[in-house]
Amino acid sequence: MTDHTAGKERRERLKALREAALHRPVLARHMDEGFTGRWSRRHWAHASLFATIGMLVAAIVPGLGKPLALERPHHAPRHSMALALPPLPIARLRGTEGDSWQVVRVERGQTLGELFEDLGVPASTMHAILAQPGAKDALRRLKPGTELAFDLPVNGTLRGFRYDRDATHRVEMAIAGGSVTQKVIERPTQTRTVVISGEVGKSLYRSARKQGLSAKAINTLTDEIFKYDIDFNEDVGAKDRFSVVVEQTWREGELVATSPVLAATFTAGGKLHSGFRFERNGKPEYFTAEGRPLKKSFIRMPIPYARLTSGFGSRRHPVLGRVRQHKGVDYAAGTGTPIMAAGDARVKFVGWKGGYGRVVQLDHGRGYTTLYAHMSRFGKFTAGQRVPQGAVIGYVGTSGLSTGPHLHYEFQINGVHRNPLSVTMPPPEPLSGAALTAFRSYTRTALSRIQEVEDVIYADAAPLKSDKAVASKDTPRKGGKSKA
Repeated sequence: MTDHTAGKERRERLKALREAALHRPVLARHMDEGFTGRWSRRHWAHASLFATIGMLVAAIVPGLGKPLALERPHHAPRHSMALALPPLPIARLRGTEGDSWQVVRVERGQTLGELFEDLGVPASTMHAILAQPGAKDALRRLKPGTELAFDLPVNGTLRGFRYDRDATHRVEMAIAGGSVTQKVIERPTQTRTVVISGEVGKSLYRSARKQGLSAKAINTLTDEIFKYDIDFNEDVGAKDRFSVVVEQTWREGELVATSPVLAATFTAGGKLHSGFRFERNGKPEYFTAEGRPLKKSFIRMPIPYARLTSGFGSRRHPVLGRVRQHKGVDYAAGTGTPIMAAGDARVKFVGWKGGYGRVVQLDHGRGYTTLYAHMSRFGKFTAGQRVPQGAVIGYVGTSGLSTGPHLHYEFQINGVHRNPLSVTMPPPEPLSGAALTAFRSYTRTALSRIQEVEDVIYADAAPLKSDKAVASKDTPRKGGKSKA
Protein backbone atom coordinates (compact mmCIF):
# COMPACT_ATOMS: atom_id res chain seq x y z
CA MET A 1 0.00 0.00 0.00
CA THR A 2 1.32 3.33 -1.03
CA ASP A 3 1.63 6.31 1.25
CA HIS A 4 -1.07 8.10 -0.72
CA THR A 5 -3.52 5.24 -0.22
CA ALA A 6 -2.77 5.00 3.49
CA GLY A 7 -3.28 8.73 3.99
CA LYS A 8 -6.58 8.61 2.18
CA GLU A 9 -7.83 5.77 4.44
CA ARG A 10 -6.85 7.72 7.61
CA ARG A 11 -8.73 10.78 6.40
CA GLU A 12 -11.81 8.62 5.73
CA ARG A 13 -11.68 7.12 9.27
CA LEU A 14 -11.35 10.57 10.91
CA LYS A 15 -14.29 11.87 8.86
CA ALA A 16 -16.43 8.91 9.94
CA LEU A 17 -15.53 9.46 13.62
CA ARG A 18 -16.38 13.17 13.40
CA GLU A 19 -19.77 12.42 11.81
CA ALA A 20 -20.51 9.85 14.53
CA ALA A 21 -19.63 12.33 17.29
CA LEU A 22 -21.88 15.01 15.88
CA HIS A 23 -24.87 12.70 15.78
CA ARG A 24 -24.53 11.14 19.24
CA PRO A 25 -27.81 11.12 21.29
CA VAL A 26 -26.06 12.41 24.45
CA LEU A 27 -25.22 15.75 22.91
CA ALA A 28 -28.73 16.12 21.62
CA ARG A 29 -30.05 16.11 25.17
CA HIS A 30 -27.89 19.13 26.04
CA MET A 31 -28.88 21.21 23.05
CA ASP A 32 -32.26 22.61 22.36
CA GLU A 33 -32.22 22.18 18.59
CA GLY A 34 -28.52 21.78 17.81
CA PHE A 35 -26.20 24.61 16.77
CA THR A 36 -27.65 26.55 13.86
CA GLY A 37 -24.76 28.96 13.35
CA ARG A 38 -26.20 31.64 15.68
CA TRP A 39 -25.57 31.83 19.45
CA SER A 40 -28.63 31.62 21.62
CA ARG A 41 -29.09 33.40 24.99
CA ARG A 42 -27.97 30.23 26.78
CA HIS A 43 -24.76 30.09 24.72
CA TRP A 44 -23.93 33.69 25.68
CA ALA A 45 -24.66 32.98 29.37
CA HIS A 46 -22.35 29.92 29.35
CA ALA A 47 -19.61 31.88 27.64
CA SER A 48 -19.87 34.73 30.16
CA LEU A 49 -19.72 32.27 33.05
CA PHE A 50 -16.58 30.55 31.73
CA ALA A 51 -14.90 33.93 31.06
CA THR A 52 -15.65 35.13 34.63
CA ILE A 53 -14.26 31.90 36.13
CA GLY A 54 -11.11 32.31 34.07
CA MET A 55 -10.52 35.87 35.25
CA LEU A 56 -11.04 34.90 38.90
CA VAL A 57 -8.54 32.06 38.58
CA ALA A 58 -6.01 34.42 36.99
CA ALA A 59 -6.46 36.91 39.87
CA ILE A 60 -6.28 34.32 42.69
CA VAL A 61 -3.44 32.11 41.49
CA PRO A 62 -0.14 34.06 42.03
CA GLY A 63 1.90 34.63 38.92
CA LEU A 64 -0.81 33.48 36.47
CA GLY A 65 -0.71 35.74 33.48
CA LYS A 66 2.72 37.16 34.35
CA PRO A 67 5.77 36.35 32.36
CA LEU A 68 7.97 33.80 34.05
CA ALA A 69 10.91 36.15 33.94
CA LEU A 70 9.11 38.67 36.14
CA GLU A 71 8.48 36.09 38.88
CA ARG A 72 12.16 35.75 39.64
CA PRO A 73 13.27 38.17 42.40
CA HIS A 74 15.90 40.65 41.45
CA HIS A 75 18.75 40.74 43.97
CA ALA A 76 20.73 43.96 44.11
CA PRO A 77 24.44 43.45 44.55
CA ARG A 78 25.68 43.83 48.10
CA HIS A 79 29.00 45.16 49.27
CA SER A 80 30.62 44.94 52.73
CA MET A 81 33.12 47.35 54.11
CA ALA A 82 34.89 47.64 57.51
CA LEU A 83 34.43 50.86 59.50
CA ALA A 84 36.60 51.71 62.47
CA LEU A 85 34.74 52.60 65.73
CA PRO A 86 35.39 56.08 67.09
CA PRO A 87 38.04 56.01 69.82
CA LEU A 88 37.01 56.59 73.46
CA PRO A 89 37.84 60.05 74.76
CA ILE A 90 41.15 60.24 76.53
CA ALA A 91 39.30 61.62 79.57
CA ARG A 92 37.19 58.48 79.67
CA LEU A 93 40.18 56.19 79.34
CA ARG A 94 42.11 57.96 82.04
CA GLY A 95 39.06 58.52 84.27
CA THR A 96 39.44 62.26 84.66
CA GLU A 97 37.04 64.38 86.66
CA GLY A 98 33.56 65.17 85.33
CA ASP A 99 33.07 62.29 82.90
CA SER A 100 31.08 59.81 84.98
CA TRP A 101 28.52 61.40 87.28
CA GLN A 102 25.64 59.10 88.19
CA VAL A 103 22.44 60.61 89.63
CA VAL A 104 20.51 58.27 91.95
CA ARG A 105 16.94 58.88 93.13
CA VAL A 106 16.16 57.53 96.60
CA GLU A 107 13.35 54.96 96.68
CA ARG A 108 10.89 54.51 99.56
CA GLY A 109 12.51 52.64 102.43
CA GLN A 110 16.01 52.87 100.94
CA THR A 111 18.91 53.86 103.21
CA LEU A 112 22.15 55.68 102.47
CA GLY A 113 24.14 52.56 103.29
CA GLU A 114 22.16 50.53 100.73
CA LEU A 115 22.80 53.15 98.04
CA PHE A 116 26.56 53.14 98.64
CA GLU A 117 26.62 49.35 98.73
CA ASP A 118 24.69 49.07 95.43
CA LEU A 119 27.26 51.33 93.76
CA GLY A 120 30.19 49.41 95.20
CA VAL A 121 31.41 52.28 97.39
CA PRO A 122 33.04 51.04 100.63
CA ALA A 123 31.46 51.88 103.97
CA SER A 124 34.63 53.68 105.06
CA THR A 125 34.11 56.25 102.30
CA MET A 126 30.51 56.74 103.36
CA HIS A 127 31.56 57.35 106.97
CA ALA A 128 34.16 59.89 105.80
CA ILE A 129 31.42 61.73 103.93
CA LEU A 130 29.08 61.70 106.95
CA ALA A 131 31.86 63.14 109.09
CA GLN A 132 31.75 66.40 107.11
CA PRO A 133 29.95 69.36 108.76
CA GLY A 134 26.17 69.15 108.33
CA ALA A 135 26.28 65.94 106.25
CA LYS A 136 24.93 63.59 108.91
CA ASP A 137 21.89 65.74 109.64
CA ALA A 138 21.09 66.15 105.95
CA LEU A 139 21.63 62.52 104.91
CA ARG A 140 20.48 60.59 107.98
CA ARG A 141 16.82 60.47 106.93
CA LEU A 142 16.44 60.60 103.17
CA LYS A 143 12.99 61.35 101.76
CA PRO A 144 11.77 59.34 98.75
CA GLY A 145 12.67 61.18 95.57
CA THR A 146 15.81 62.82 96.96
CA GLU A 147 18.56 62.95 94.34
CA LEU A 148 22.20 62.12 95.15
CA ALA A 149 25.03 62.32 92.62
CA PHE A 150 28.14 60.08 92.56
CA ASP A 151 31.26 60.68 90.46
CA LEU A 152 32.34 57.10 89.70
CA PRO A 153 34.99 56.69 86.96
CA VAL A 154 35.62 53.41 85.15
CA ASN A 155 38.05 52.22 87.79
CA GLY A 156 35.19 52.24 90.36
CA THR A 157 36.75 54.56 92.95
CA LEU A 158 34.39 57.29 94.18
CA ARG A 159 35.86 60.64 93.29
CA GLY A 160 33.04 63.08 94.04
CA PHE A 161 29.68 63.30 95.78
CA ARG A 162 26.99 65.99 95.86
CA TYR A 163 23.57 66.54 97.39
CA ASP A 164 21.15 69.38 98.09
CA ARG A 165 21.25 70.43 101.73
CA ASP A 166 18.09 72.50 101.31
CA ALA A 167 16.23 74.43 98.62
CA THR A 168 18.96 77.07 98.32
CA HIS A 169 22.24 75.23 99.04
CA ARG A 170 24.07 72.41 97.25
CA VAL A 171 27.02 70.57 98.83
CA GLU A 172 29.79 69.26 96.59
CA MET A 173 32.51 66.95 97.94
CA ALA A 174 35.84 65.98 96.42
CA ILE A 175 37.32 62.63 97.52
CA ALA A 176 40.99 61.82 96.97
CA GLY A 177 43.40 59.56 98.84
CA GLY A 178 40.94 58.89 101.65
CA SER A 179 40.42 62.59 102.43
CA VAL A 180 37.20 64.50 101.79
CA THR A 181 36.81 68.22 101.17
CA GLN A 182 33.51 69.97 100.64
CA LYS A 183 32.18 73.30 99.44
CA VAL A 184 28.68 74.74 99.79
CA ILE A 185 27.24 76.41 96.71
CA GLU A 186 24.37 78.84 97.12
CA ARG A 187 21.66 78.35 94.50
CA PRO A 188 19.54 81.43 93.80
CA THR A 189 15.79 81.09 94.23
CA GLN A 190 12.74 83.22 93.59
CA THR A 191 9.72 83.41 95.89
CA ARG A 192 6.39 84.39 94.40
CA THR A 193 3.06 84.97 96.09
CA VAL A 194 0.41 83.34 93.90
CA VAL A 195 -3.36 82.96 93.99
CA ILE A 196 -4.69 79.55 92.93
CA SER A 197 -8.39 79.60 92.09
CA GLY A 198 -10.87 77.13 90.65
CA GLU A 199 -14.32 75.61 90.88
CA VAL A 200 -15.15 72.39 92.72
CA GLY A 201 -16.49 70.43 89.74
CA LYS A 202 -17.02 66.70 90.28
CA SER A 203 -14.29 66.50 92.93
CA LEU A 204 -12.74 69.26 95.03
CA TYR A 205 -9.53 67.28 95.41
CA ARG A 206 -9.08 66.59 91.68
CA SER A 207 -9.98 70.15 90.69
CA ALA A 208 -7.63 71.71 93.25
CA ARG A 209 -4.78 69.38 92.27
CA LYS A 210 -5.35 70.24 88.60
CA GLN A 211 -4.98 73.92 89.42
CA GLY A 212 -1.65 73.23 91.15
CA LEU A 213 -2.68 73.07 94.82
CA SER A 214 -0.75 70.50 96.87
CA ALA A 215 -2.46 67.67 98.74
CA LYS A 216 -1.29 69.21 102.03
CA ALA A 217 -2.88 72.57 101.17
CA ILE A 218 -6.16 70.85 100.24
CA ASN A 219 -6.20 69.09 103.61
CA THR A 220 -5.61 72.45 105.29
CA LEU A 221 -8.73 73.81 103.59
CA THR A 222 -10.99 70.90 104.47
CA ASP A 223 -9.60 69.75 107.83
CA GLU A 224 -8.39 72.97 109.40
CA ILE A 225 -9.69 76.24 107.95
CA PHE A 226 -13.27 75.43 106.96
CA LYS A 227 -13.98 72.18 108.83
CA TYR A 228 -16.23 73.92 111.38
CA ASP A 229 -18.34 75.89 108.88
CA ILE A 230 -18.59 73.71 105.75
CA ASP A 231 -19.68 70.09 105.45
CA PHE A 232 -17.67 69.05 102.41
CA ASN A 233 -19.83 65.96 101.91
CA GLU A 234 -23.19 67.74 101.88
CA ASP A 235 -22.79 71.52 101.49
CA VAL A 236 -20.48 71.77 98.48
CA GLY A 237 -21.73 71.83 94.86
CA ALA A 238 -19.99 71.58 91.49
CA LYS A 239 -20.34 75.33 90.84
CA ASP A 240 -18.85 76.40 94.18
CA ARG A 241 -15.35 77.84 94.02
CA PHE A 242 -12.18 78.29 96.04
CA SER A 243 -9.21 80.68 96.03
CA VAL A 244 -5.98 80.10 97.91
CA VAL A 245 -2.95 82.34 98.52
CA VAL A 246 0.43 80.60 98.91
CA GLU A 247 4.08 81.45 98.44
CA GLN A 248 6.02 79.34 95.93
CA THR A 249 9.80 79.04 95.86
CA TRP A 250 11.35 78.40 92.42
CA ARG A 251 14.92 77.42 91.60
CA GLU A 252 16.25 77.24 88.05
CA GLY A 253 12.71 76.88 86.69
CA GLU A 254 11.74 74.15 89.18
CA LEU A 255 9.20 74.49 91.99
CA VAL A 256 11.07 73.42 95.12
CA ALA A 257 8.87 74.58 98.02
CA THR A 258 5.36 75.84 98.78
CA SER A 259 4.39 77.68 101.94
CA PRO A 260 1.38 76.82 104.11
CA VAL A 261 -1.92 78.36 103.04
CA LEU A 262 -1.66 82.08 103.84
CA ALA A 263 -5.26 82.98 103.00
CA ALA A 264 -8.26 81.25 101.47
CA THR A 265 -11.84 81.91 100.45
CA PHE A 266 -14.52 79.33 99.73
CA THR A 267 -17.94 79.99 98.24
CA ALA A 268 -20.40 77.27 99.28
CA GLY A 269 -24.10 77.50 98.52
CA GLY A 270 -23.79 81.20 97.68
CA LYS A 271 -22.15 82.04 101.01
CA LEU A 272 -18.59 83.30 101.16
CA HIS A 273 -16.22 81.92 103.83
CA SER A 274 -12.68 83.19 104.38
CA GLY A 275 -9.67 82.28 106.49
CA PHE A 276 -6.31 83.95 107.10
CA ARG A 277 -3.11 82.58 108.64
CA PHE A 278 -1.73 84.79 111.40
CA GLU A 279 0.68 84.20 114.28
CA ARG A 280 -0.59 84.91 117.79
CA ASN A 281 1.89 84.51 120.63
CA GLY A 282 4.28 82.81 118.23
CA LYS A 283 1.73 80.17 117.20
CA PRO A 284 0.13 80.22 113.72
CA GLU A 285 -3.68 80.11 113.65
CA TYR A 286 -6.42 80.74 111.10
CA PHE A 287 -8.87 83.59 111.67
CA THR A 288 -11.98 85.01 110.03
CA ALA A 289 -11.85 88.42 108.35
CA GLU A 290 -13.03 89.93 111.66
CA GLY A 291 -10.12 88.40 113.59
CA ARG A 292 -12.03 85.53 115.28
CA PRO A 293 -10.29 82.14 115.38
CA LEU A 294 -11.74 79.61 112.94
CA LYS A 295 -10.88 76.77 115.27
CA LYS A 296 -13.64 76.34 117.83
CA SER A 297 -12.82 75.99 121.50
CA PHE A 298 -14.24 72.45 121.60
CA ILE A 299 -14.97 69.65 119.16
CA ARG A 300 -18.59 68.61 119.64
CA MET A 301 -17.84 64.94 118.90
CA PRO A 302 -14.37 63.76 120.02
CA ILE A 303 -14.50 60.43 118.16
CA PRO A 304 -14.84 59.81 114.41
CA TYR A 305 -17.25 57.36 112.79
CA ALA A 306 -19.16 56.65 115.99
CA ARG A 307 -22.86 56.14 116.84
CA LEU A 308 -24.61 57.77 119.80
CA THR A 309 -26.04 54.97 121.96
CA SER A 310 -26.93 56.72 125.21
CA GLY A 311 -27.78 60.35 125.93
CA PHE A 312 -27.39 62.65 128.91
CA GLY A 313 -29.78 62.27 131.86
CA SER A 314 -31.57 59.64 133.95
CA ARG A 315 -31.43 56.03 132.70
CA ARG A 316 -31.24 52.41 133.88
CA HIS A 317 -27.61 51.33 134.13
CA PRO A 318 -26.98 48.41 131.73
CA VAL A 319 -24.70 46.60 134.22
CA LEU A 320 -25.99 47.59 137.67
CA GLY A 321 -29.62 47.37 136.59
CA ARG A 322 -30.84 50.40 138.60
CA VAL A 323 -31.89 53.87 137.51
CA ARG A 324 -29.21 56.49 137.98
CA GLN A 325 -28.03 59.76 136.45
CA HIS A 326 -26.00 59.35 133.26
CA LYS A 327 -23.58 62.28 133.47
CA GLY A 328 -22.32 62.09 129.90
CA VAL A 329 -23.04 60.59 126.50
CA ASP A 330 -21.95 57.24 125.03
CA TYR A 331 -20.59 56.65 121.53
CA ALA A 332 -20.36 53.06 120.27
CA ALA A 333 -17.28 52.29 118.18
CA GLY A 334 -14.90 49.46 117.52
CA THR A 335 -12.11 48.64 119.94
CA GLY A 336 -9.03 50.68 119.08
CA THR A 337 -10.87 53.63 117.52
CA PRO A 338 -8.83 56.78 118.33
CA ILE A 339 -10.26 59.30 120.83
CA MET A 340 -9.37 62.97 120.34
CA ALA A 341 -8.97 65.80 122.82
CA ALA A 342 -12.05 68.01 122.51
CA GLY A 343 -9.94 71.16 122.90
CA ASP A 344 -6.55 72.55 123.86
CA ALA A 345 -5.89 71.50 127.44
CA ARG A 346 -3.57 70.27 130.13
CA VAL A 347 -3.83 66.59 131.10
CA LYS A 348 -5.37 66.43 134.59
CA PHE A 349 -5.60 62.65 135.16
CA VAL A 350 -4.55 59.44 133.37
CA GLY A 351 -5.29 56.05 134.96
CA TRP A 352 -7.93 53.66 136.28
CA LYS A 353 -11.04 55.14 137.89
CA GLY A 354 -13.48 52.53 139.31
CA GLY A 355 -16.40 51.72 136.99
CA TYR A 356 -15.06 54.17 134.41
CA GLY A 357 -12.12 51.84 133.74
CA ARG A 358 -9.24 53.53 131.97
CA VAL A 359 -9.83 57.31 132.05
CA VAL A 360 -8.25 60.49 130.74
CA GLN A 361 -9.40 63.83 132.20
CA LEU A 362 -8.47 67.17 130.60
CA ASP A 363 -8.48 70.69 132.06
CA HIS A 364 -9.23 73.30 129.36
CA GLY A 365 -9.01 76.34 131.64
CA ARG A 366 -11.71 78.89 132.56
CA GLY A 367 -13.52 76.13 134.52
CA TYR A 368 -14.00 73.70 131.59
CA THR A 369 -13.03 70.01 131.93
CA THR A 370 -13.75 66.88 129.89
CA LEU A 371 -13.57 63.17 130.78
CA TYR A 372 -13.08 60.14 128.50
CA ALA A 373 -13.75 56.67 129.94
CA HIS A 374 -13.70 52.89 129.19
CA MET A 375 -10.50 53.12 127.10
CA SER A 376 -8.64 50.03 125.92
CA ARG A 377 -5.30 51.88 126.16
CA PHE A 378 -3.94 55.39 126.61
CA GLY A 379 -2.22 57.72 124.16
CA LYS A 380 1.27 59.14 124.59
CA PHE A 381 0.30 61.98 126.97
CA THR A 382 0.82 61.90 130.73
CA ALA A 383 -0.57 63.98 133.59
CA GLY A 384 0.62 67.60 133.51
CA GLN A 385 1.38 67.70 129.80
CA ARG A 386 -0.17 70.15 127.34
CA VAL A 387 -2.30 68.54 124.64
CA PRO A 388 -3.59 70.27 121.49
CA GLN A 389 -7.13 69.99 120.22
CA GLY A 390 -7.61 66.89 118.06
CA ALA A 391 -4.62 65.00 119.45
CA VAL A 392 -5.19 61.29 120.16
CA ILE A 393 -5.35 60.76 123.94
CA GLY A 394 -6.54 57.13 123.95
CA TYR A 395 -8.44 54.37 122.19
CA VAL A 396 -11.96 52.95 122.52
CA GLY A 397 -12.34 49.88 124.69
CA THR A 398 -14.64 48.23 127.23
CA SER A 399 -12.75 48.58 130.50
CA GLY A 400 -14.66 49.08 133.79
CA LEU A 401 -18.45 48.61 134.02
CA SER A 402 -19.18 48.26 130.31
CA THR A 403 -21.20 45.88 128.16
CA GLY A 404 -19.28 46.58 124.95
CA PRO A 405 -16.66 48.81 123.37
CA HIS A 406 -17.68 52.48 123.52
CA LEU A 407 -16.57 55.94 124.69
CA HIS A 408 -18.22 57.57 127.70
CA TYR A 409 -17.72 61.35 127.31
CA GLU A 410 -18.42 63.97 130.00
CA PHE A 411 -18.34 67.77 129.85
CA GLN A 412 -18.15 69.92 133.03
CA ILE A 413 -18.32 73.68 133.63
CA ASN A 414 -17.06 74.72 137.09
CA GLY A 415 -17.59 71.16 138.33
CA VAL A 416 -21.21 70.87 137.06
CA HIS A 417 -21.95 68.19 134.46
CA ARG A 418 -23.51 69.55 131.25
CA ASN A 419 -24.93 67.82 128.19
CA PRO A 420 -22.08 67.84 125.60
CA LEU A 421 -24.63 67.78 122.76
CA SER A 422 -26.52 70.91 123.76
CA VAL A 423 -24.21 73.04 125.90
CA THR A 424 -23.23 76.40 124.46
CA MET A 425 -19.54 76.15 123.77
CA PRO A 426 -17.40 79.11 124.85
CA PRO A 427 -16.26 81.25 121.91
CA PRO A 428 -12.50 81.37 121.28
CA GLU A 429 -10.63 84.52 122.18
CA PRO A 430 -10.54 86.97 119.21
CA LEU A 431 -7.58 89.10 118.23
CA SER A 432 -7.33 92.49 119.89
CA GLY A 433 -5.10 95.54 120.20
CA ALA A 434 -1.95 95.72 118.12
CA ALA A 435 -2.39 92.13 116.89
CA LEU A 436 -5.80 92.98 115.42
CA THR A 437 -4.42 96.09 113.71
CA ALA A 438 -1.60 94.13 112.09
CA PHE A 439 -4.04 91.38 111.12
CA ARG A 440 -6.43 93.80 109.39
CA SER A 441 -3.59 95.27 107.35
CA TYR A 442 -2.57 91.78 106.26
CA THR A 443 -6.10 90.66 105.36
CA ARG A 444 -6.70 93.74 103.20
CA THR A 445 -3.64 92.86 101.12
CA ALA A 446 -4.57 89.18 100.81
CA LEU A 447 -8.19 89.93 99.88
CA SER A 448 -7.17 92.43 97.23
CA ARG A 449 -4.90 89.84 95.64
CA ILE A 450 -7.66 87.26 95.61
CA GLN A 451 -10.12 89.79 94.20
CA GLU A 452 -7.74 90.76 91.36
CA VAL A 453 -7.48 87.13 90.25
CA GLU A 454 -11.20 86.38 90.61
CA ASP A 455 -12.08 89.51 88.63
CA VAL A 456 -10.20 87.97 85.72
CA ILE A 457 -11.31 84.36 86.14
CA TYR A 458 -14.95 84.76 87.16
CA ALA A 459 -17.52 86.93 85.49
CA ASP A 460 -19.51 89.34 87.66
CA ALA A 461 -17.84 88.20 90.90
CA ALA A 462 -19.14 89.95 94.00
CA PRO A 463 -16.59 91.91 96.07
CA LEU A 464 -15.07 90.02 98.98
CA LYS A 465 -15.80 91.87 102.23
CA SER A 466 -16.25 89.46 105.10
CA ASP A 467 -17.50 86.01 106.05
CA LYS A 468 -21.01 87.46 106.17
CA ALA A 469 -20.83 88.63 102.55
CA VAL A 470 -22.78 86.67 99.96
CA ALA A 471 -20.84 85.78 96.84
CA SER A 472 -22.26 85.96 93.34
CA LYS A 473 -24.13 82.85 92.24
CA ASP A 474 -23.01 83.22 88.63
CA THR A 475 -21.29 80.14 87.27
CA PRO A 476 -17.47 80.35 87.26
CA ARG A 477 -16.11 79.97 83.79
CA LYS A 478 -12.78 78.34 84.53
CA GLY A 479 -10.03 77.93 87.12
CA GLY A 480 -6.59 79.42 87.11
CA LYS A 481 -3.45 80.55 88.88
CA SER A 482 -1.88 83.95 88.90
CA LYS A 483 0.98 85.81 90.50
CA ALA A 484 -0.23 88.15 93.18
